[in-house]
Amino acid sequence: MKVILCLIVISMTLNLHSQSYHSDKLEVVAEFGQSQPIGVSVSSTNRLFVSFPKREPYRYGLIEIVNGKYVAYPDERWNRKEGKATETFLNVQDIYIDTKDQLWVLDPKPDQHKFKLVQIDLKSNQVKRVYQFDDLAKDKSALNDVRVDTDKQLAYLSDPGQAAIVVLDLKSGKTRLALQNKPQTLAVPGFSLSYGGKTMADKNGNIFKSNVNGIAITKDNKFFYFRPINTMHLYRVETKYLADAKLTADELSKYVQDLGETGVCHGMEADKTGNIYLTSSTDYSIKYFNPKGELITLVQDSRLIWPDSLGIGSDGYLYFSCAQMNRLPQWNDGMNKTSYPYRIYRVKLPK
Repeated sequence: MKVILCLIVISMTLNLHSQSYHSDKLEVVAEFGQSQPIGVSVSSTNRLFVSFPKREPYRYGLIEIVNGKYVAYPDERWNRKEGKATETFLNVQDIYIDTKDQLWVLDPKPDQHKFKLVQIDLKSNQVKRVYQFDDLAKDKSALNDVRVDTDKQLAYLSDPGQAAIVVLDLKSGKTRLALQNKPQTLAVPGFSLSYGGKTMADKNGNIFKSNVNGIAITKDNKFFYFRPINTMHLYRVETKYLADAKLTADELSKYVQDLGETGVCHGMEADKTGNIYLTSSTDYSIKYFNPKGELITLVQDSRLIWPDSLGIGSDGYLYFSCAQMNRLPQWNDGMNKTSYPYRIYRVKLPK
């Protein structure tokens, strides 16, 4: 019954696609031509970082935008097209700046069974450590997003390939899986995404599907939010339970809270007041879930095609990428429907 209800909701959103939305609140921050921006993160001093997957046209895997210029970060060597896997970005998927201004770069290459997490200190602009996930099931994994609990010295990573949260001990480098194959981490069977009246499926009819994907952690490190893309529901769990290695998946699952339907979402971020920002591609919007449990639309604009990764600046703005994943050839019978240039946007945070 839940699957049917979800599909009805998705079908209802299709009626919105014939409409055009515009918001004067939306500001263009940067343009990248045909280079697809994925990750976005902003430091406490408002330094803006953007990451790109390694696909053509490829120039950099990670940049800092400085006075309108795109600067390779942490340097040109790390951004080479070819190089030693431990010293070169392979395919940057996500970036995150923690509460201690450490930049974490998730750099997976699942088809080659290579995964690493790079820690960069923003004060020295130097790489501090590279984690290589030696104990991860690399033939099954597909690490997607990362968040860091600076109090417990743990990193939490979404792994849609294993339908689990990977918990990485930042001291030992060891990992373990949490909530693997639980209802809260699995895509809802039969739940498909549709855009412009067309189901997002490949040439063989396989629908786009992702298990646990978007994640967020509150600034006080108390709550961890997560969800698959193929669901309408948002979940959270207190990090004290997620950090408890003694709890089984079933035991931990009992501490997970279902926060209700919040729409289709790809990326999430938390602010200092406890708001959780959620990207929503099916209605071209960014929403936020406030501590009262209210879901509020922050901005809605037809330019927000698959809004993806978010970063919060100390200047009172929310920064985000639009990856346009649903416009790529693999989901459109080989036709590239991307609207160039790719852009980073920003919008003022709610007061």
